[in-house]
Amino acid sequence: MPIYGVFIDGKPVEIELSRTREGSFTVKIENKTFNVELLADKLDLEKELSMKIDNKEYKVELPEINQKRPFPVRVEEATFKAEVKTHTRRPASAIFEPTRITPMNKTMTPKQHMEDAVTAPMTGKILSVTVKKGDQVKAGEILCVLEAMKMENEITTPKTGTVQEVYVSEGSSVGEGEALFVIS
Repeated sequence: MPIYGVFIDGKPVEIELSRTREGSFTVKIENKTFNVELLADKLDLEKELSMKIDNKEYKVELPEINQKRPFPVRVEEATFKAEVKTHTRRPASAIFEPTRITPMNKTMTPKQHMEDAVTAPMTGKILSVTVKKGDQVKAGEILCVLEAMKMENEITTPKTGTVQEVYVSEGSSVGEGEALFVIS
């Protein structure tokens, strides 16, 4: 099943497509599934098309499709900026490439990464960071809040210790398995 990494008005969205028959698709967007039917009598993929999404008809205008930069998409009366980042068959969690913010001249040793790192359980965006380097933390204490698929996830420390490194800041994007903090 093709998976598309798309940004709509700058926000990442994962879209999975599955063709059910000629002109009909099952579309999964952020864990919601829709039945989409392209209306053949109103089809011009270069400029505009009509489609039924769960039996409701929509007119979609595509004045310019550009694979290298954002382009406008008009659905009924609303206009969005769309940007296709990836088209793949990999698992959805691997679609978006993370931006990593790391302290200057600091690198993690493999041992630190394995034993002391608190890692991102999923791809997402850091909404807030509640600790700083040098803070003492107790097991279960909230280190940061990670937004993924419009859900807020509290990332907690698995053990009591001292925050040795902070690799993220508010607004940074992270990938699944990426080190967020070092606690020892």
